Amino acid sequence: MVVFDALPEACLAYIQSFTTPLDICRSSAVSRAFRAAAGSDVAWRAFLPPELDDIMSRVTSSPLLPPSSSPKRDVYFSLCDNPVLIDEGITSFSLHRWTGKRCFMLGARSLFIVWGDTPRYWRWSTFHGSRFSEVAELREVSWLEINAKIETRVLSPNTDYGAYFVFKFMEGTQGFENLPMEASVSTPRGIKKIVIHLDPYGNLRKQCEIRREHVGHIFAGIESGRISRANLWTGWGRQLPQERKDGWSEVELGWFFTGEDEGGEVQMSLMEVSKKKSGLIIQGIEIRPRHRR
Repeated sequence: MVVFDALPEACLAYIQSFTTPLDICRSSAVSRAFRAAAGSDVAWRAFLPPELDDIMSRVTSSPLLPPSSSPKRDVYFSLCDNPVLIDEGITSFSLHRWTGKRCFMLGARSLFIVWGDTPRYWRWSTFHGSRFSEVAELREVSWLEINAKIETRVLSPNTDYGAYFVFKFMEGTQGFENLPMEASVSTPRGIKKIVIHLDPYGNLRKQCEIRREHVGHIFAGIESGRISRANLWTGWGRQLPQERKDGWSEVELGWFFTGEDEGGEVQMSLMEVSKKKSGLIIQGIEIRPRHRR
């Protein structure tokens, strides 16, 4: 450690630029020299996308974005905490806090919603708490189909990404309880399909929690020899929504990997056509790294 502390601040910052934002934050607690280097533009510039100037030229709204002359660390954390609206306000861009990977949310207006422009079935409105100026409100449809796409070249390479449907329910929603829906993510590598539930009243989640507790007792029985593994069946396999910090709900539609300099397009879809449904509010589909902390 004495050897590292003897290095010039610029050298320490250069070394830190090959780590991760999380590592830099941790290293600042090591010594004064590391703490000083951890605030250097040399370190944080490496975690800002090289095409950041182009992205900023497409910004529609970002009252909290610091000036370009600000320290790179401030710009980085601002982009982590305050997504900026780009492309006429129908898409948002941000950075993943712990990895610096690029994140996008495709707002409802950038999605293809079947019958979306038919007032009888859908209504477009403002909604408090949405990062976009408009959300899509479902009046009533039987044919629910939502499609989206994004170019892989705008995403971070060599990254596991997830696609997350971001939504809310209006009071009095109908038709979604216990309703399986087909979700898919398609890339040049292939297509993955899964079954999801939007679970408006949380009943399926409660059932899973009960099962989880029950399975805990079952495994205790297996370990004691009182229950055979052949009799173990949980009924899991449902993809259920999670509550987000911003008050919305999200459910993962699928996942994919971006290779090095890999071109092509990622297509995402959500479909259910068997029964009438109403009361769904769509904010968009978020594409972000699956890395969780």
